[in-house]
Amino acid sequence: MCGIIGILGAEAVAPRILGGLKRLEYRGYDSAGIATLNGGAIETRRAVGKLAALDESLNAAPLAGLAGIGHTRWATHGAATEANAHPHVAGPVAVVHNGIIENFAPLRDELRAGGAVFASDTDTEVIAQLCAQFLAHGKTPQEAVAATLARLRGAFALAFLFAGHDDVMIGARRGSPLAVGHGVGEMYLGSDALALAPMTGRITYLEEGDMAVLSRAGVTVYDAEGRLANREMRVVNVDQVRVDKGNYRHFMAKEIHEQPSVLGYALAHYQTAGRDAVQVPEGAPDFAKVDRLVMVACGTAYYACHVAKYWFESIARIPVEIDVASEFRYREPPISARDGAIFVSQSGETADTLAALRYVQGKAGQVLALVNVAESTIARESGLALPIKAGVEISVASSKAFTCQLAVFANLAILAGRQRGHVTAEQETSLLAALATAPRLVAEALGQEPEMAAAARDLSRARDVLFLGRGAMYPLALEGALKLKELSYIHAEGYASGELKHGPIALIDEHVPVICFAPFDAVFEKTISNMHEVMARGGRVLLVTDAKGAAEVGEGAWKTIILPEAHPLVAPILYAVPAQLLAYHTAQEKGTDVDQPRNLAKSVTVE
Repeated sequence: MCGIIGILGAEAVAPRILGGLKRLEYRGYDSAGIATLNGGAIETRRAVGKLAALDESLNAAPLAGLAGIGHTRWATHGAATEANAHPHVAGPVAVVHNGIIENFAPLRDELRAGGAVFASDTDTEVIAQLCAQFLAHGKTPQEAVAATLARLRGAFALAFLFAGHDDVMIGARRGSPLAVGHGVGEMYLGSDALALAPMTGRITYLEEGDMAVLSRAGVTVYDAEGRLANREMRVVNVDQVRVDKGNYRHFMAKEIHEQPSVLGYALAHYQTAGRDAVQVPEGAPDFAKVDRLVMVACGTAYYACHVAKYWFESIARIPVEIDVASEFRYREPPISARDGAIFVSQSGETADTLAALRYVQGKAGQVLALVNVAESTIARESGLALPIKAGVEISVASSKAFTCQLAVFANLAILAGRQRGHVTAEQETSLLAALATAPRLVAEALGQEPEMAAAARDLSRARDVLFLGRGAMYPLALEGALKLKELSYIHAEGYASGELKHGPIALIDEHVPVICFAPFDAVFEKTISNMHEVMARGGRVLLVTDAKGAAEVGEGAWKTIILPEAHPLVAPILYAVPAQLLAYHTAQEKGTDVDQPRNLAKSVTVE
């Protein structure tokens, strides 16, 4: 979602703020802006569209000043217009905001009744106007912000700048992430460490309800009750959060091709040195004491949970319930002390997933999270946070995080099977040996990219596409459809193959390509029967299978992509590659924005 950066600097800050905003582009945005203090007065530049438009505005009318805040906005309240772009200014205060203020309407009515004039349609301007009112009543900036926060309902990360106070910046968070960066004679605020990476690796992560008062000499943090809080300063490996595209055209292409290496890291992290047993993470649950697992996530992470459900139920014989986070807590599902709960989020900041985590706290006997950001809110609030080891993922559409989530889940399923007595030591070693082939097989699948690019040229002309799969390939059909929708804006749906006759077959004609994920496995014949039902009705089938599957089917498919043969445990990881590359190259053909698809954000930090 929206990105925030603030600098109390020793030199002109506008160019560095712009650089920080560029590092936050991956979060998704539709407008951007910067405010600085110049001679004690607030000046702003705002623009709609990509940061190039803001850059042009700054080139035409540079911003001076040693203190400033910047923002990339993903529109919620109000359209993507310059008037709605942040920062918002009211009198002597400028504000940038990530989140949603739920009670903005009554606050706006109250402020208008008091004479306030609004220039935007946003909920954020209410914050600026409210703070300005408190300042007008004689409060200090710190007092005004504290009084403002007390009136707000909803989720937010905020940065405040004040006219006439060139050595004061205030940040606050409730629900949305915010970090403080420590420099030498400078201080920083940012939505994450990536925004601050070129300037500092010394980071303090604000906790829920915190307010941070910054000066160039340091920071004072107050908790939600207004008490002084001693938040730890951590040293972040800056090299790990500095990223570029390398020789690739898009971050997504780079991240897809990084999968063989990051999968190796993820697998190795959860196995003993001899790779013959799963290494039990410190604090990991004893799955023998769990009667049921509840898995909660959003988007691609939710589909990773679908795959994990097959593994945990077949390998460990433990019942699994999966749910989308946005529905989970509103159902108020019963949770017992014999339940284990697993939450999955690449960013570790997904608002719905975080809310679901908080719902089960104190109810479930075991709570753990799979995250890619070790210092994220979900990681800090879960009983145990398991890193997926994917490295920084910039492209909005997830690729390597998905396969690394699967790698961690596979290890956990084997561990659960061992703890529950359903997997012997010999079987564990055999399963881990199969998993060890995943990086090599994924690399081989990437070698089939030209065939996938050729198929994408035809897919790019379709208006609708169906994806089919059985067993653990059903979640891959869902993921393939999601990727195609995200990147190319083509309508696509994923179905369990056996559901074809229960409705979707009515859509089949020569204009609706059908993509079948069908390794030669225990349900292969059933999937191929469904494929023939499509072809009998004039449908075009793109079959993704292995050599045995291709030989068994023979002629008839519109196109066939042959992947290497894989153990059933590895197949979902392997078949993620064509799901990703077909979508990527279809988007290339259509000329859409691969790394930042319209209307989407990398980290969904508001409901």
